Amino acid sequence: MKKRLILSLLAVSLVFTSCFKDKDDDIQIASVAEIQNFIYRGLNYFYLYKADTAELANDAFTSEEEKNTFITSFDTPEALFDYLKSPQDRFSILVDNYIELENALSGITLNNGMEFGLVFYPNNSGNVFGYIRYVIPNTAASSAGLQRGVIFNTVDGQQITENNFSELLTPDEYTIGLATFDGTEVTPTSDEVTLTKTQVSENPIHVAQTLNVSGHTIGYLMYNAFTSEFDSQLNGTFAQFQADGVTDLVLDLRYNGGGSVRTATYLTSMITGQFTGDLLYTEEWNADRQNENAENGVFPATFEGGSEIINNLGLSRVYILTTGRTASASELVINTLNPYINVIQIGGATTGKFQASFLLYDAPAPGFSRSEANQGHTYAMLPLVFKTANSVGFTDYVDGLTPNIELGEDYSNLGILGDANEPLLAVAIADIVGQPRPFQKNLDKLEEISESKANSPIYQLMIAEQ
Repeated sequence: MKKRLILSLLAVSLVFTSCFKDKDDDIQIASVAEIQNFIYRGLNYFYLYKADTAELANDAFTSEEEKNTFITSFDTPEALFDYLKSPQDRFSILVDNYIELENALSGITLNNGMEFGLVFYPNNSGNVFGYIRYVIPNTAASSAGLQRGVIFNTVDGQQITENNFSELLTPDEYTIGLATFDGTEVTPTSDEVTLTKTQVSENPIHVAQTLNVSGHTIGYLMYNAFTSEFDSQLNGTFAQFQADGVTDLVLDLRYNGGGSVRTATYLTSMITGQFTGDLLYTEEWNADRQNENAENGVFPATFEGGSEIINNLGLSRVYILTTGRTASASELVINTLNPYINVIQIGGATTGKFQASFLLYDAPAPGFSRSEANQGHTYAMLPLVFKTANSVGFTDYVDGLTPNIELGEDYSNLGILGDANEPLLAVAIADIVGQPRPFQKNLDKLEEISESKANSPIYQLMIAEQ
């Protein structure tokens, strides 16, 4: 079964919602057993790590009755799903509301616009402070004047800790208490900001600009998600880089947790352009699906179906900024470009995700398609279905991709994204123009415990179009 181009998930979700309203009288609410049967069927058919779970083997049960007894022995769909997952699987997910999931895949979330990280205090107290990474335009956070680098340590008057951060930051409205951080001490201020979440469509192209430094024309792109709905805009960004005469590119993926595999392949060709048709990656599926489903990824010259010619820079070198939050499709770009051009990675080691998922609904195999889904429930799965290796076979980077130049973010001085003096970008620029690297003070390595995007149903996922 070839992977097929899918329609806009948002549009489909709206149509499907209408169908629910029109056919309420005909819908039979699915039983727990039906949902659990779907989970078993989907994982038995597509799961990459099927061989790790004995009960997923095709000959695991002597009869349908024995199999059904096993499936229904679990109290909840979630319990069955967790049992069937391999110990080496950190990323497969089951959701009970696929409309929310589809919206997230289209870049639409319930959001107050404050994208943040959460960090342990240096004193090992278990207390946590938040730092704003960036603010999404036209949101509550932007209206409140919040900016990158703002520190907060309380929510609704309570100190954030390792035990309460999720509970405090989940509500649709909350008030953060601001603070300062000097690298050692977190000091509360008297300022507070109340934020309300609304439905937000985030453009993943957060900053795109051309810098002229010491005779070099440098493109800078901060790209925060591989969201296919913005592919044409991404291509337009590279058209502008072409028009500006960009000869070097700094691609900022430090907060990019992944997304569409197809968009990642487009980006590799936008950066290069001289390798059209060459092998980009290979796929490894489970033993049952390998021959039928595995396809080689290649550098494309156009969008799927030839709908748009890919604008490219023809580069033989690219600088990529990364952190531990750089994952999946971001790592695919780095790993697949490495055999072809000089990829200079600056920042921290990446997450270590080289597997892809796609969305399975409760429908007949092999499609598990939305159009045939059981309308009696809204459960869906995004299991890992294949892993990628680059053109020279490199894969299984479970500890992430290691930077060429290691540099952590300074929470007391994050800098302005896209500014030539922002610490990570400044190091890349210095290397491009052949100047000494800017002085970087020794930073205590503080542990990040979570981030705003961790609550997203597609957190750190790499999505293959079915």
